[in-house]
Amino acid sequence: MNSLFWRLFLINGLLFVVGTLVLAVSPATISSPPLLTEIPILVVGLALILTANAMLVRASLSRLDALASVMRRIDVLWTGDRVATDGNHSVAELIQAFNGMLDRLESEQTTNSARALAAQEAERQRIARELHDEIGQSLTVALLGLKRVVDRAPDDLREDALIAQDAVRTSIDDVRQVAHRLRPGVLTDLGLQSALASLSTEFSQSSGVAVTRDIDADLPELTSDVELVLYRVAQECLTNVARHAHAATVELTLARTPTGLRLHVVDDGVGGSIREGAGIRGMRERASLVGARLRIAPSASGGTDVCLLVPVQAGRSDT
Repeated sequence: MNSLFWRLFLINGLLFVVGTLVLAVSPATISSPPLLTEIPILVVGLALILTANAMLVRASLSRLDALASVMRRIDVLWTGDRVATDGNHSVAELIQAFNGMLDRLESEQTTNSARALAAQEAERQRIARELHDEIGQSLTVALLGLKRVVDRAPDDLREDALIAQDAVRTSIDDVRQVAHRLRPGVLTDLGLQSALASLSTEFSQSSGVAVTRDIDADLPELTSDVELVLYRVAQECLTNVARHAHAATVELTLARTPTGLRLHVVDDGVGGSIREGAGIRGMRERASLVGARLRIAPSASGGTDVCLLVPVQAGRSDT
């Protein structure tokens, strides 16, 4: 800020020096007290000095408007939003310090989000194992016991026993589905394309919403983190469609672009204003982990259009 102070000081000092020299060498003189005919000269001179001062100060501080605009809209989940500077401007030091602060905040946000999401995935896997290994097995034992009850039950109790047996069987299926959603084993075993295909098929069967799927077969080699982000974002999009959209169809597209990958999910539901809830916030956090950009907007059909852009360098394998 010292450079800004000295620049403003020099600008104003230069104006006063120039004004003094003009008065000294010009034929204009001022009486004491000033005459009425001399007042316009004073007014014009003052107006010229103020105008020149305003123009010079405005030019010196013009980049502060851009800085204030970024400050008002900044969100560390929207990475890369910076104030441009040519390095020679009077406020360049302030802008560089602000951009450096954003770099540190985004780096810290990415690190914290990575840790939180890694812990979340680990917790999902633990819960999925417990559902499958403990609750699932307990329900299976109960189902076998009910089968023996049904075989031995008198006729007046057989129907109730069959109802209980069907309820336990349904609970086993529900537990398996929840465990599968918590830990997408197909993603690890068969890859991203098969995982997205399985996800959309299961979504259609459970919700009754038709999914039009277009997944590029020639995807670049991806890291496990990128695959998981793409899968979780697609999963969250379909979950939101089932909960809020009242849609009849959903289009899910995963394709290569000149700069990377594009995951596109669009529905023909009710749409409406986009509210940044926990689900959307979670998608933005996941996107930031791999340097991706998430865009959510109303679709042309009236529903919601979600687009995740993953740059090429974020999608390359580490191996």
